[in-house]
Amino acid sequence: MTDQLKKYLFEDHSARVQAVTLDQAWKTGMAHQSYPECVQQLLGELVAAAVLLAGNIKFDGSLVLQLQGDGPVTLIVVECSADLAIRATASLREGVQVPPASTLQSLLNAHGRGRFIVMLDPGRDKPHAQPYQGVVPLEGQTVAEVLELYMRHSEQLDTRLWLAANADRCAGLLVQRLPDHGGTNVAANAAEHEHAWERARHLAGTLKTDELLALDTDTLIYRLFSEETLLAFEPQNIRWHCPCTHARVADMLRMLGRGEIESILSEQGHVDIACNFCGKPYRFDSIDCASLFIEAANTSADETKSVH
Repeated sequence: MTDQLKKYLFEDHSARVQAVTLDQAWKTGMAHQSYPECVQQLLGELVAAAVLLAGNIKFDGSLVLQLQGDGPVTLIVVECSADLAIRATASLREGVQVPPASTLQSLLNAHGRGRFIVMLDPGRDKPHAQPYQGVVPLEGQTVAEVLELYMRHSEQLDTRLWLAANADRCAGLLVQRLPDHGGTNVAANAAEHEHAWERARHLAGTLKTDELLALDTDTLIYRLFSEETLLAFEPQNIRWHCPCTHARVADMLRMLGRGEIESILSEQGHVDIACNFCGKPYRFDSIDCASLFIEAANTSADETKSVH
């Protein structure tokens, strides 16, 4: 299984290490999407980052990361649930070309109004729980830098991230400093802790982007930390999940009304629609469309009978 999040802890508890690779799940998510290469790379990096951060928090809901832009890209959003089910999408500004060598800043912060948003969504099954949302300016040249700055300023956590993505894989590594233990000799413990953190950061800093995209997690961790004693936790599987279904799309088409649907049918002979989030296509022919309103009529009749 390659779609996994793996967690490790330095023996002295000075730092945590997490690594994620997504192969099949990433390909599944991109199967119905067609983005410029630079946009797909940003989206994949944010997917890897969302899994790494979601694996760090104890929250029975979803972590949502958003990059809101004022350039060729208007929005990149990734959602990762507590059980590591992910989905992601990007929206491009209509009529605006995306240059091949575009960067995060040129794509999303061309006029300085880009924003990075972190949200913890408790979900619909907890209607009384309030979501958390943090909004900061889009600072940094890469997705990793944006997140590192956010973690440092908003969460007061020293965090380093390495992220990479292409058409076949997205992957990431997180190294995060843990709070000092204190104890009887506070100064000595703090010095040891600082030294251990610097060593962990230095070792991880030798990582290259092509290694993230080419190596499996076990090989990668051994390459970086073979001289350290790491405590390994049980791997967590990751899956791609978008809740769109034929039935949900049918409900949306009913809301358009019979007249609108019949107008589309007269022009095209069928109704084609794609999920706004994952891009999965759905086609409704004339028989499918007729059944939408037959079902709606039957439902309404049944409800009327139940009232009487």
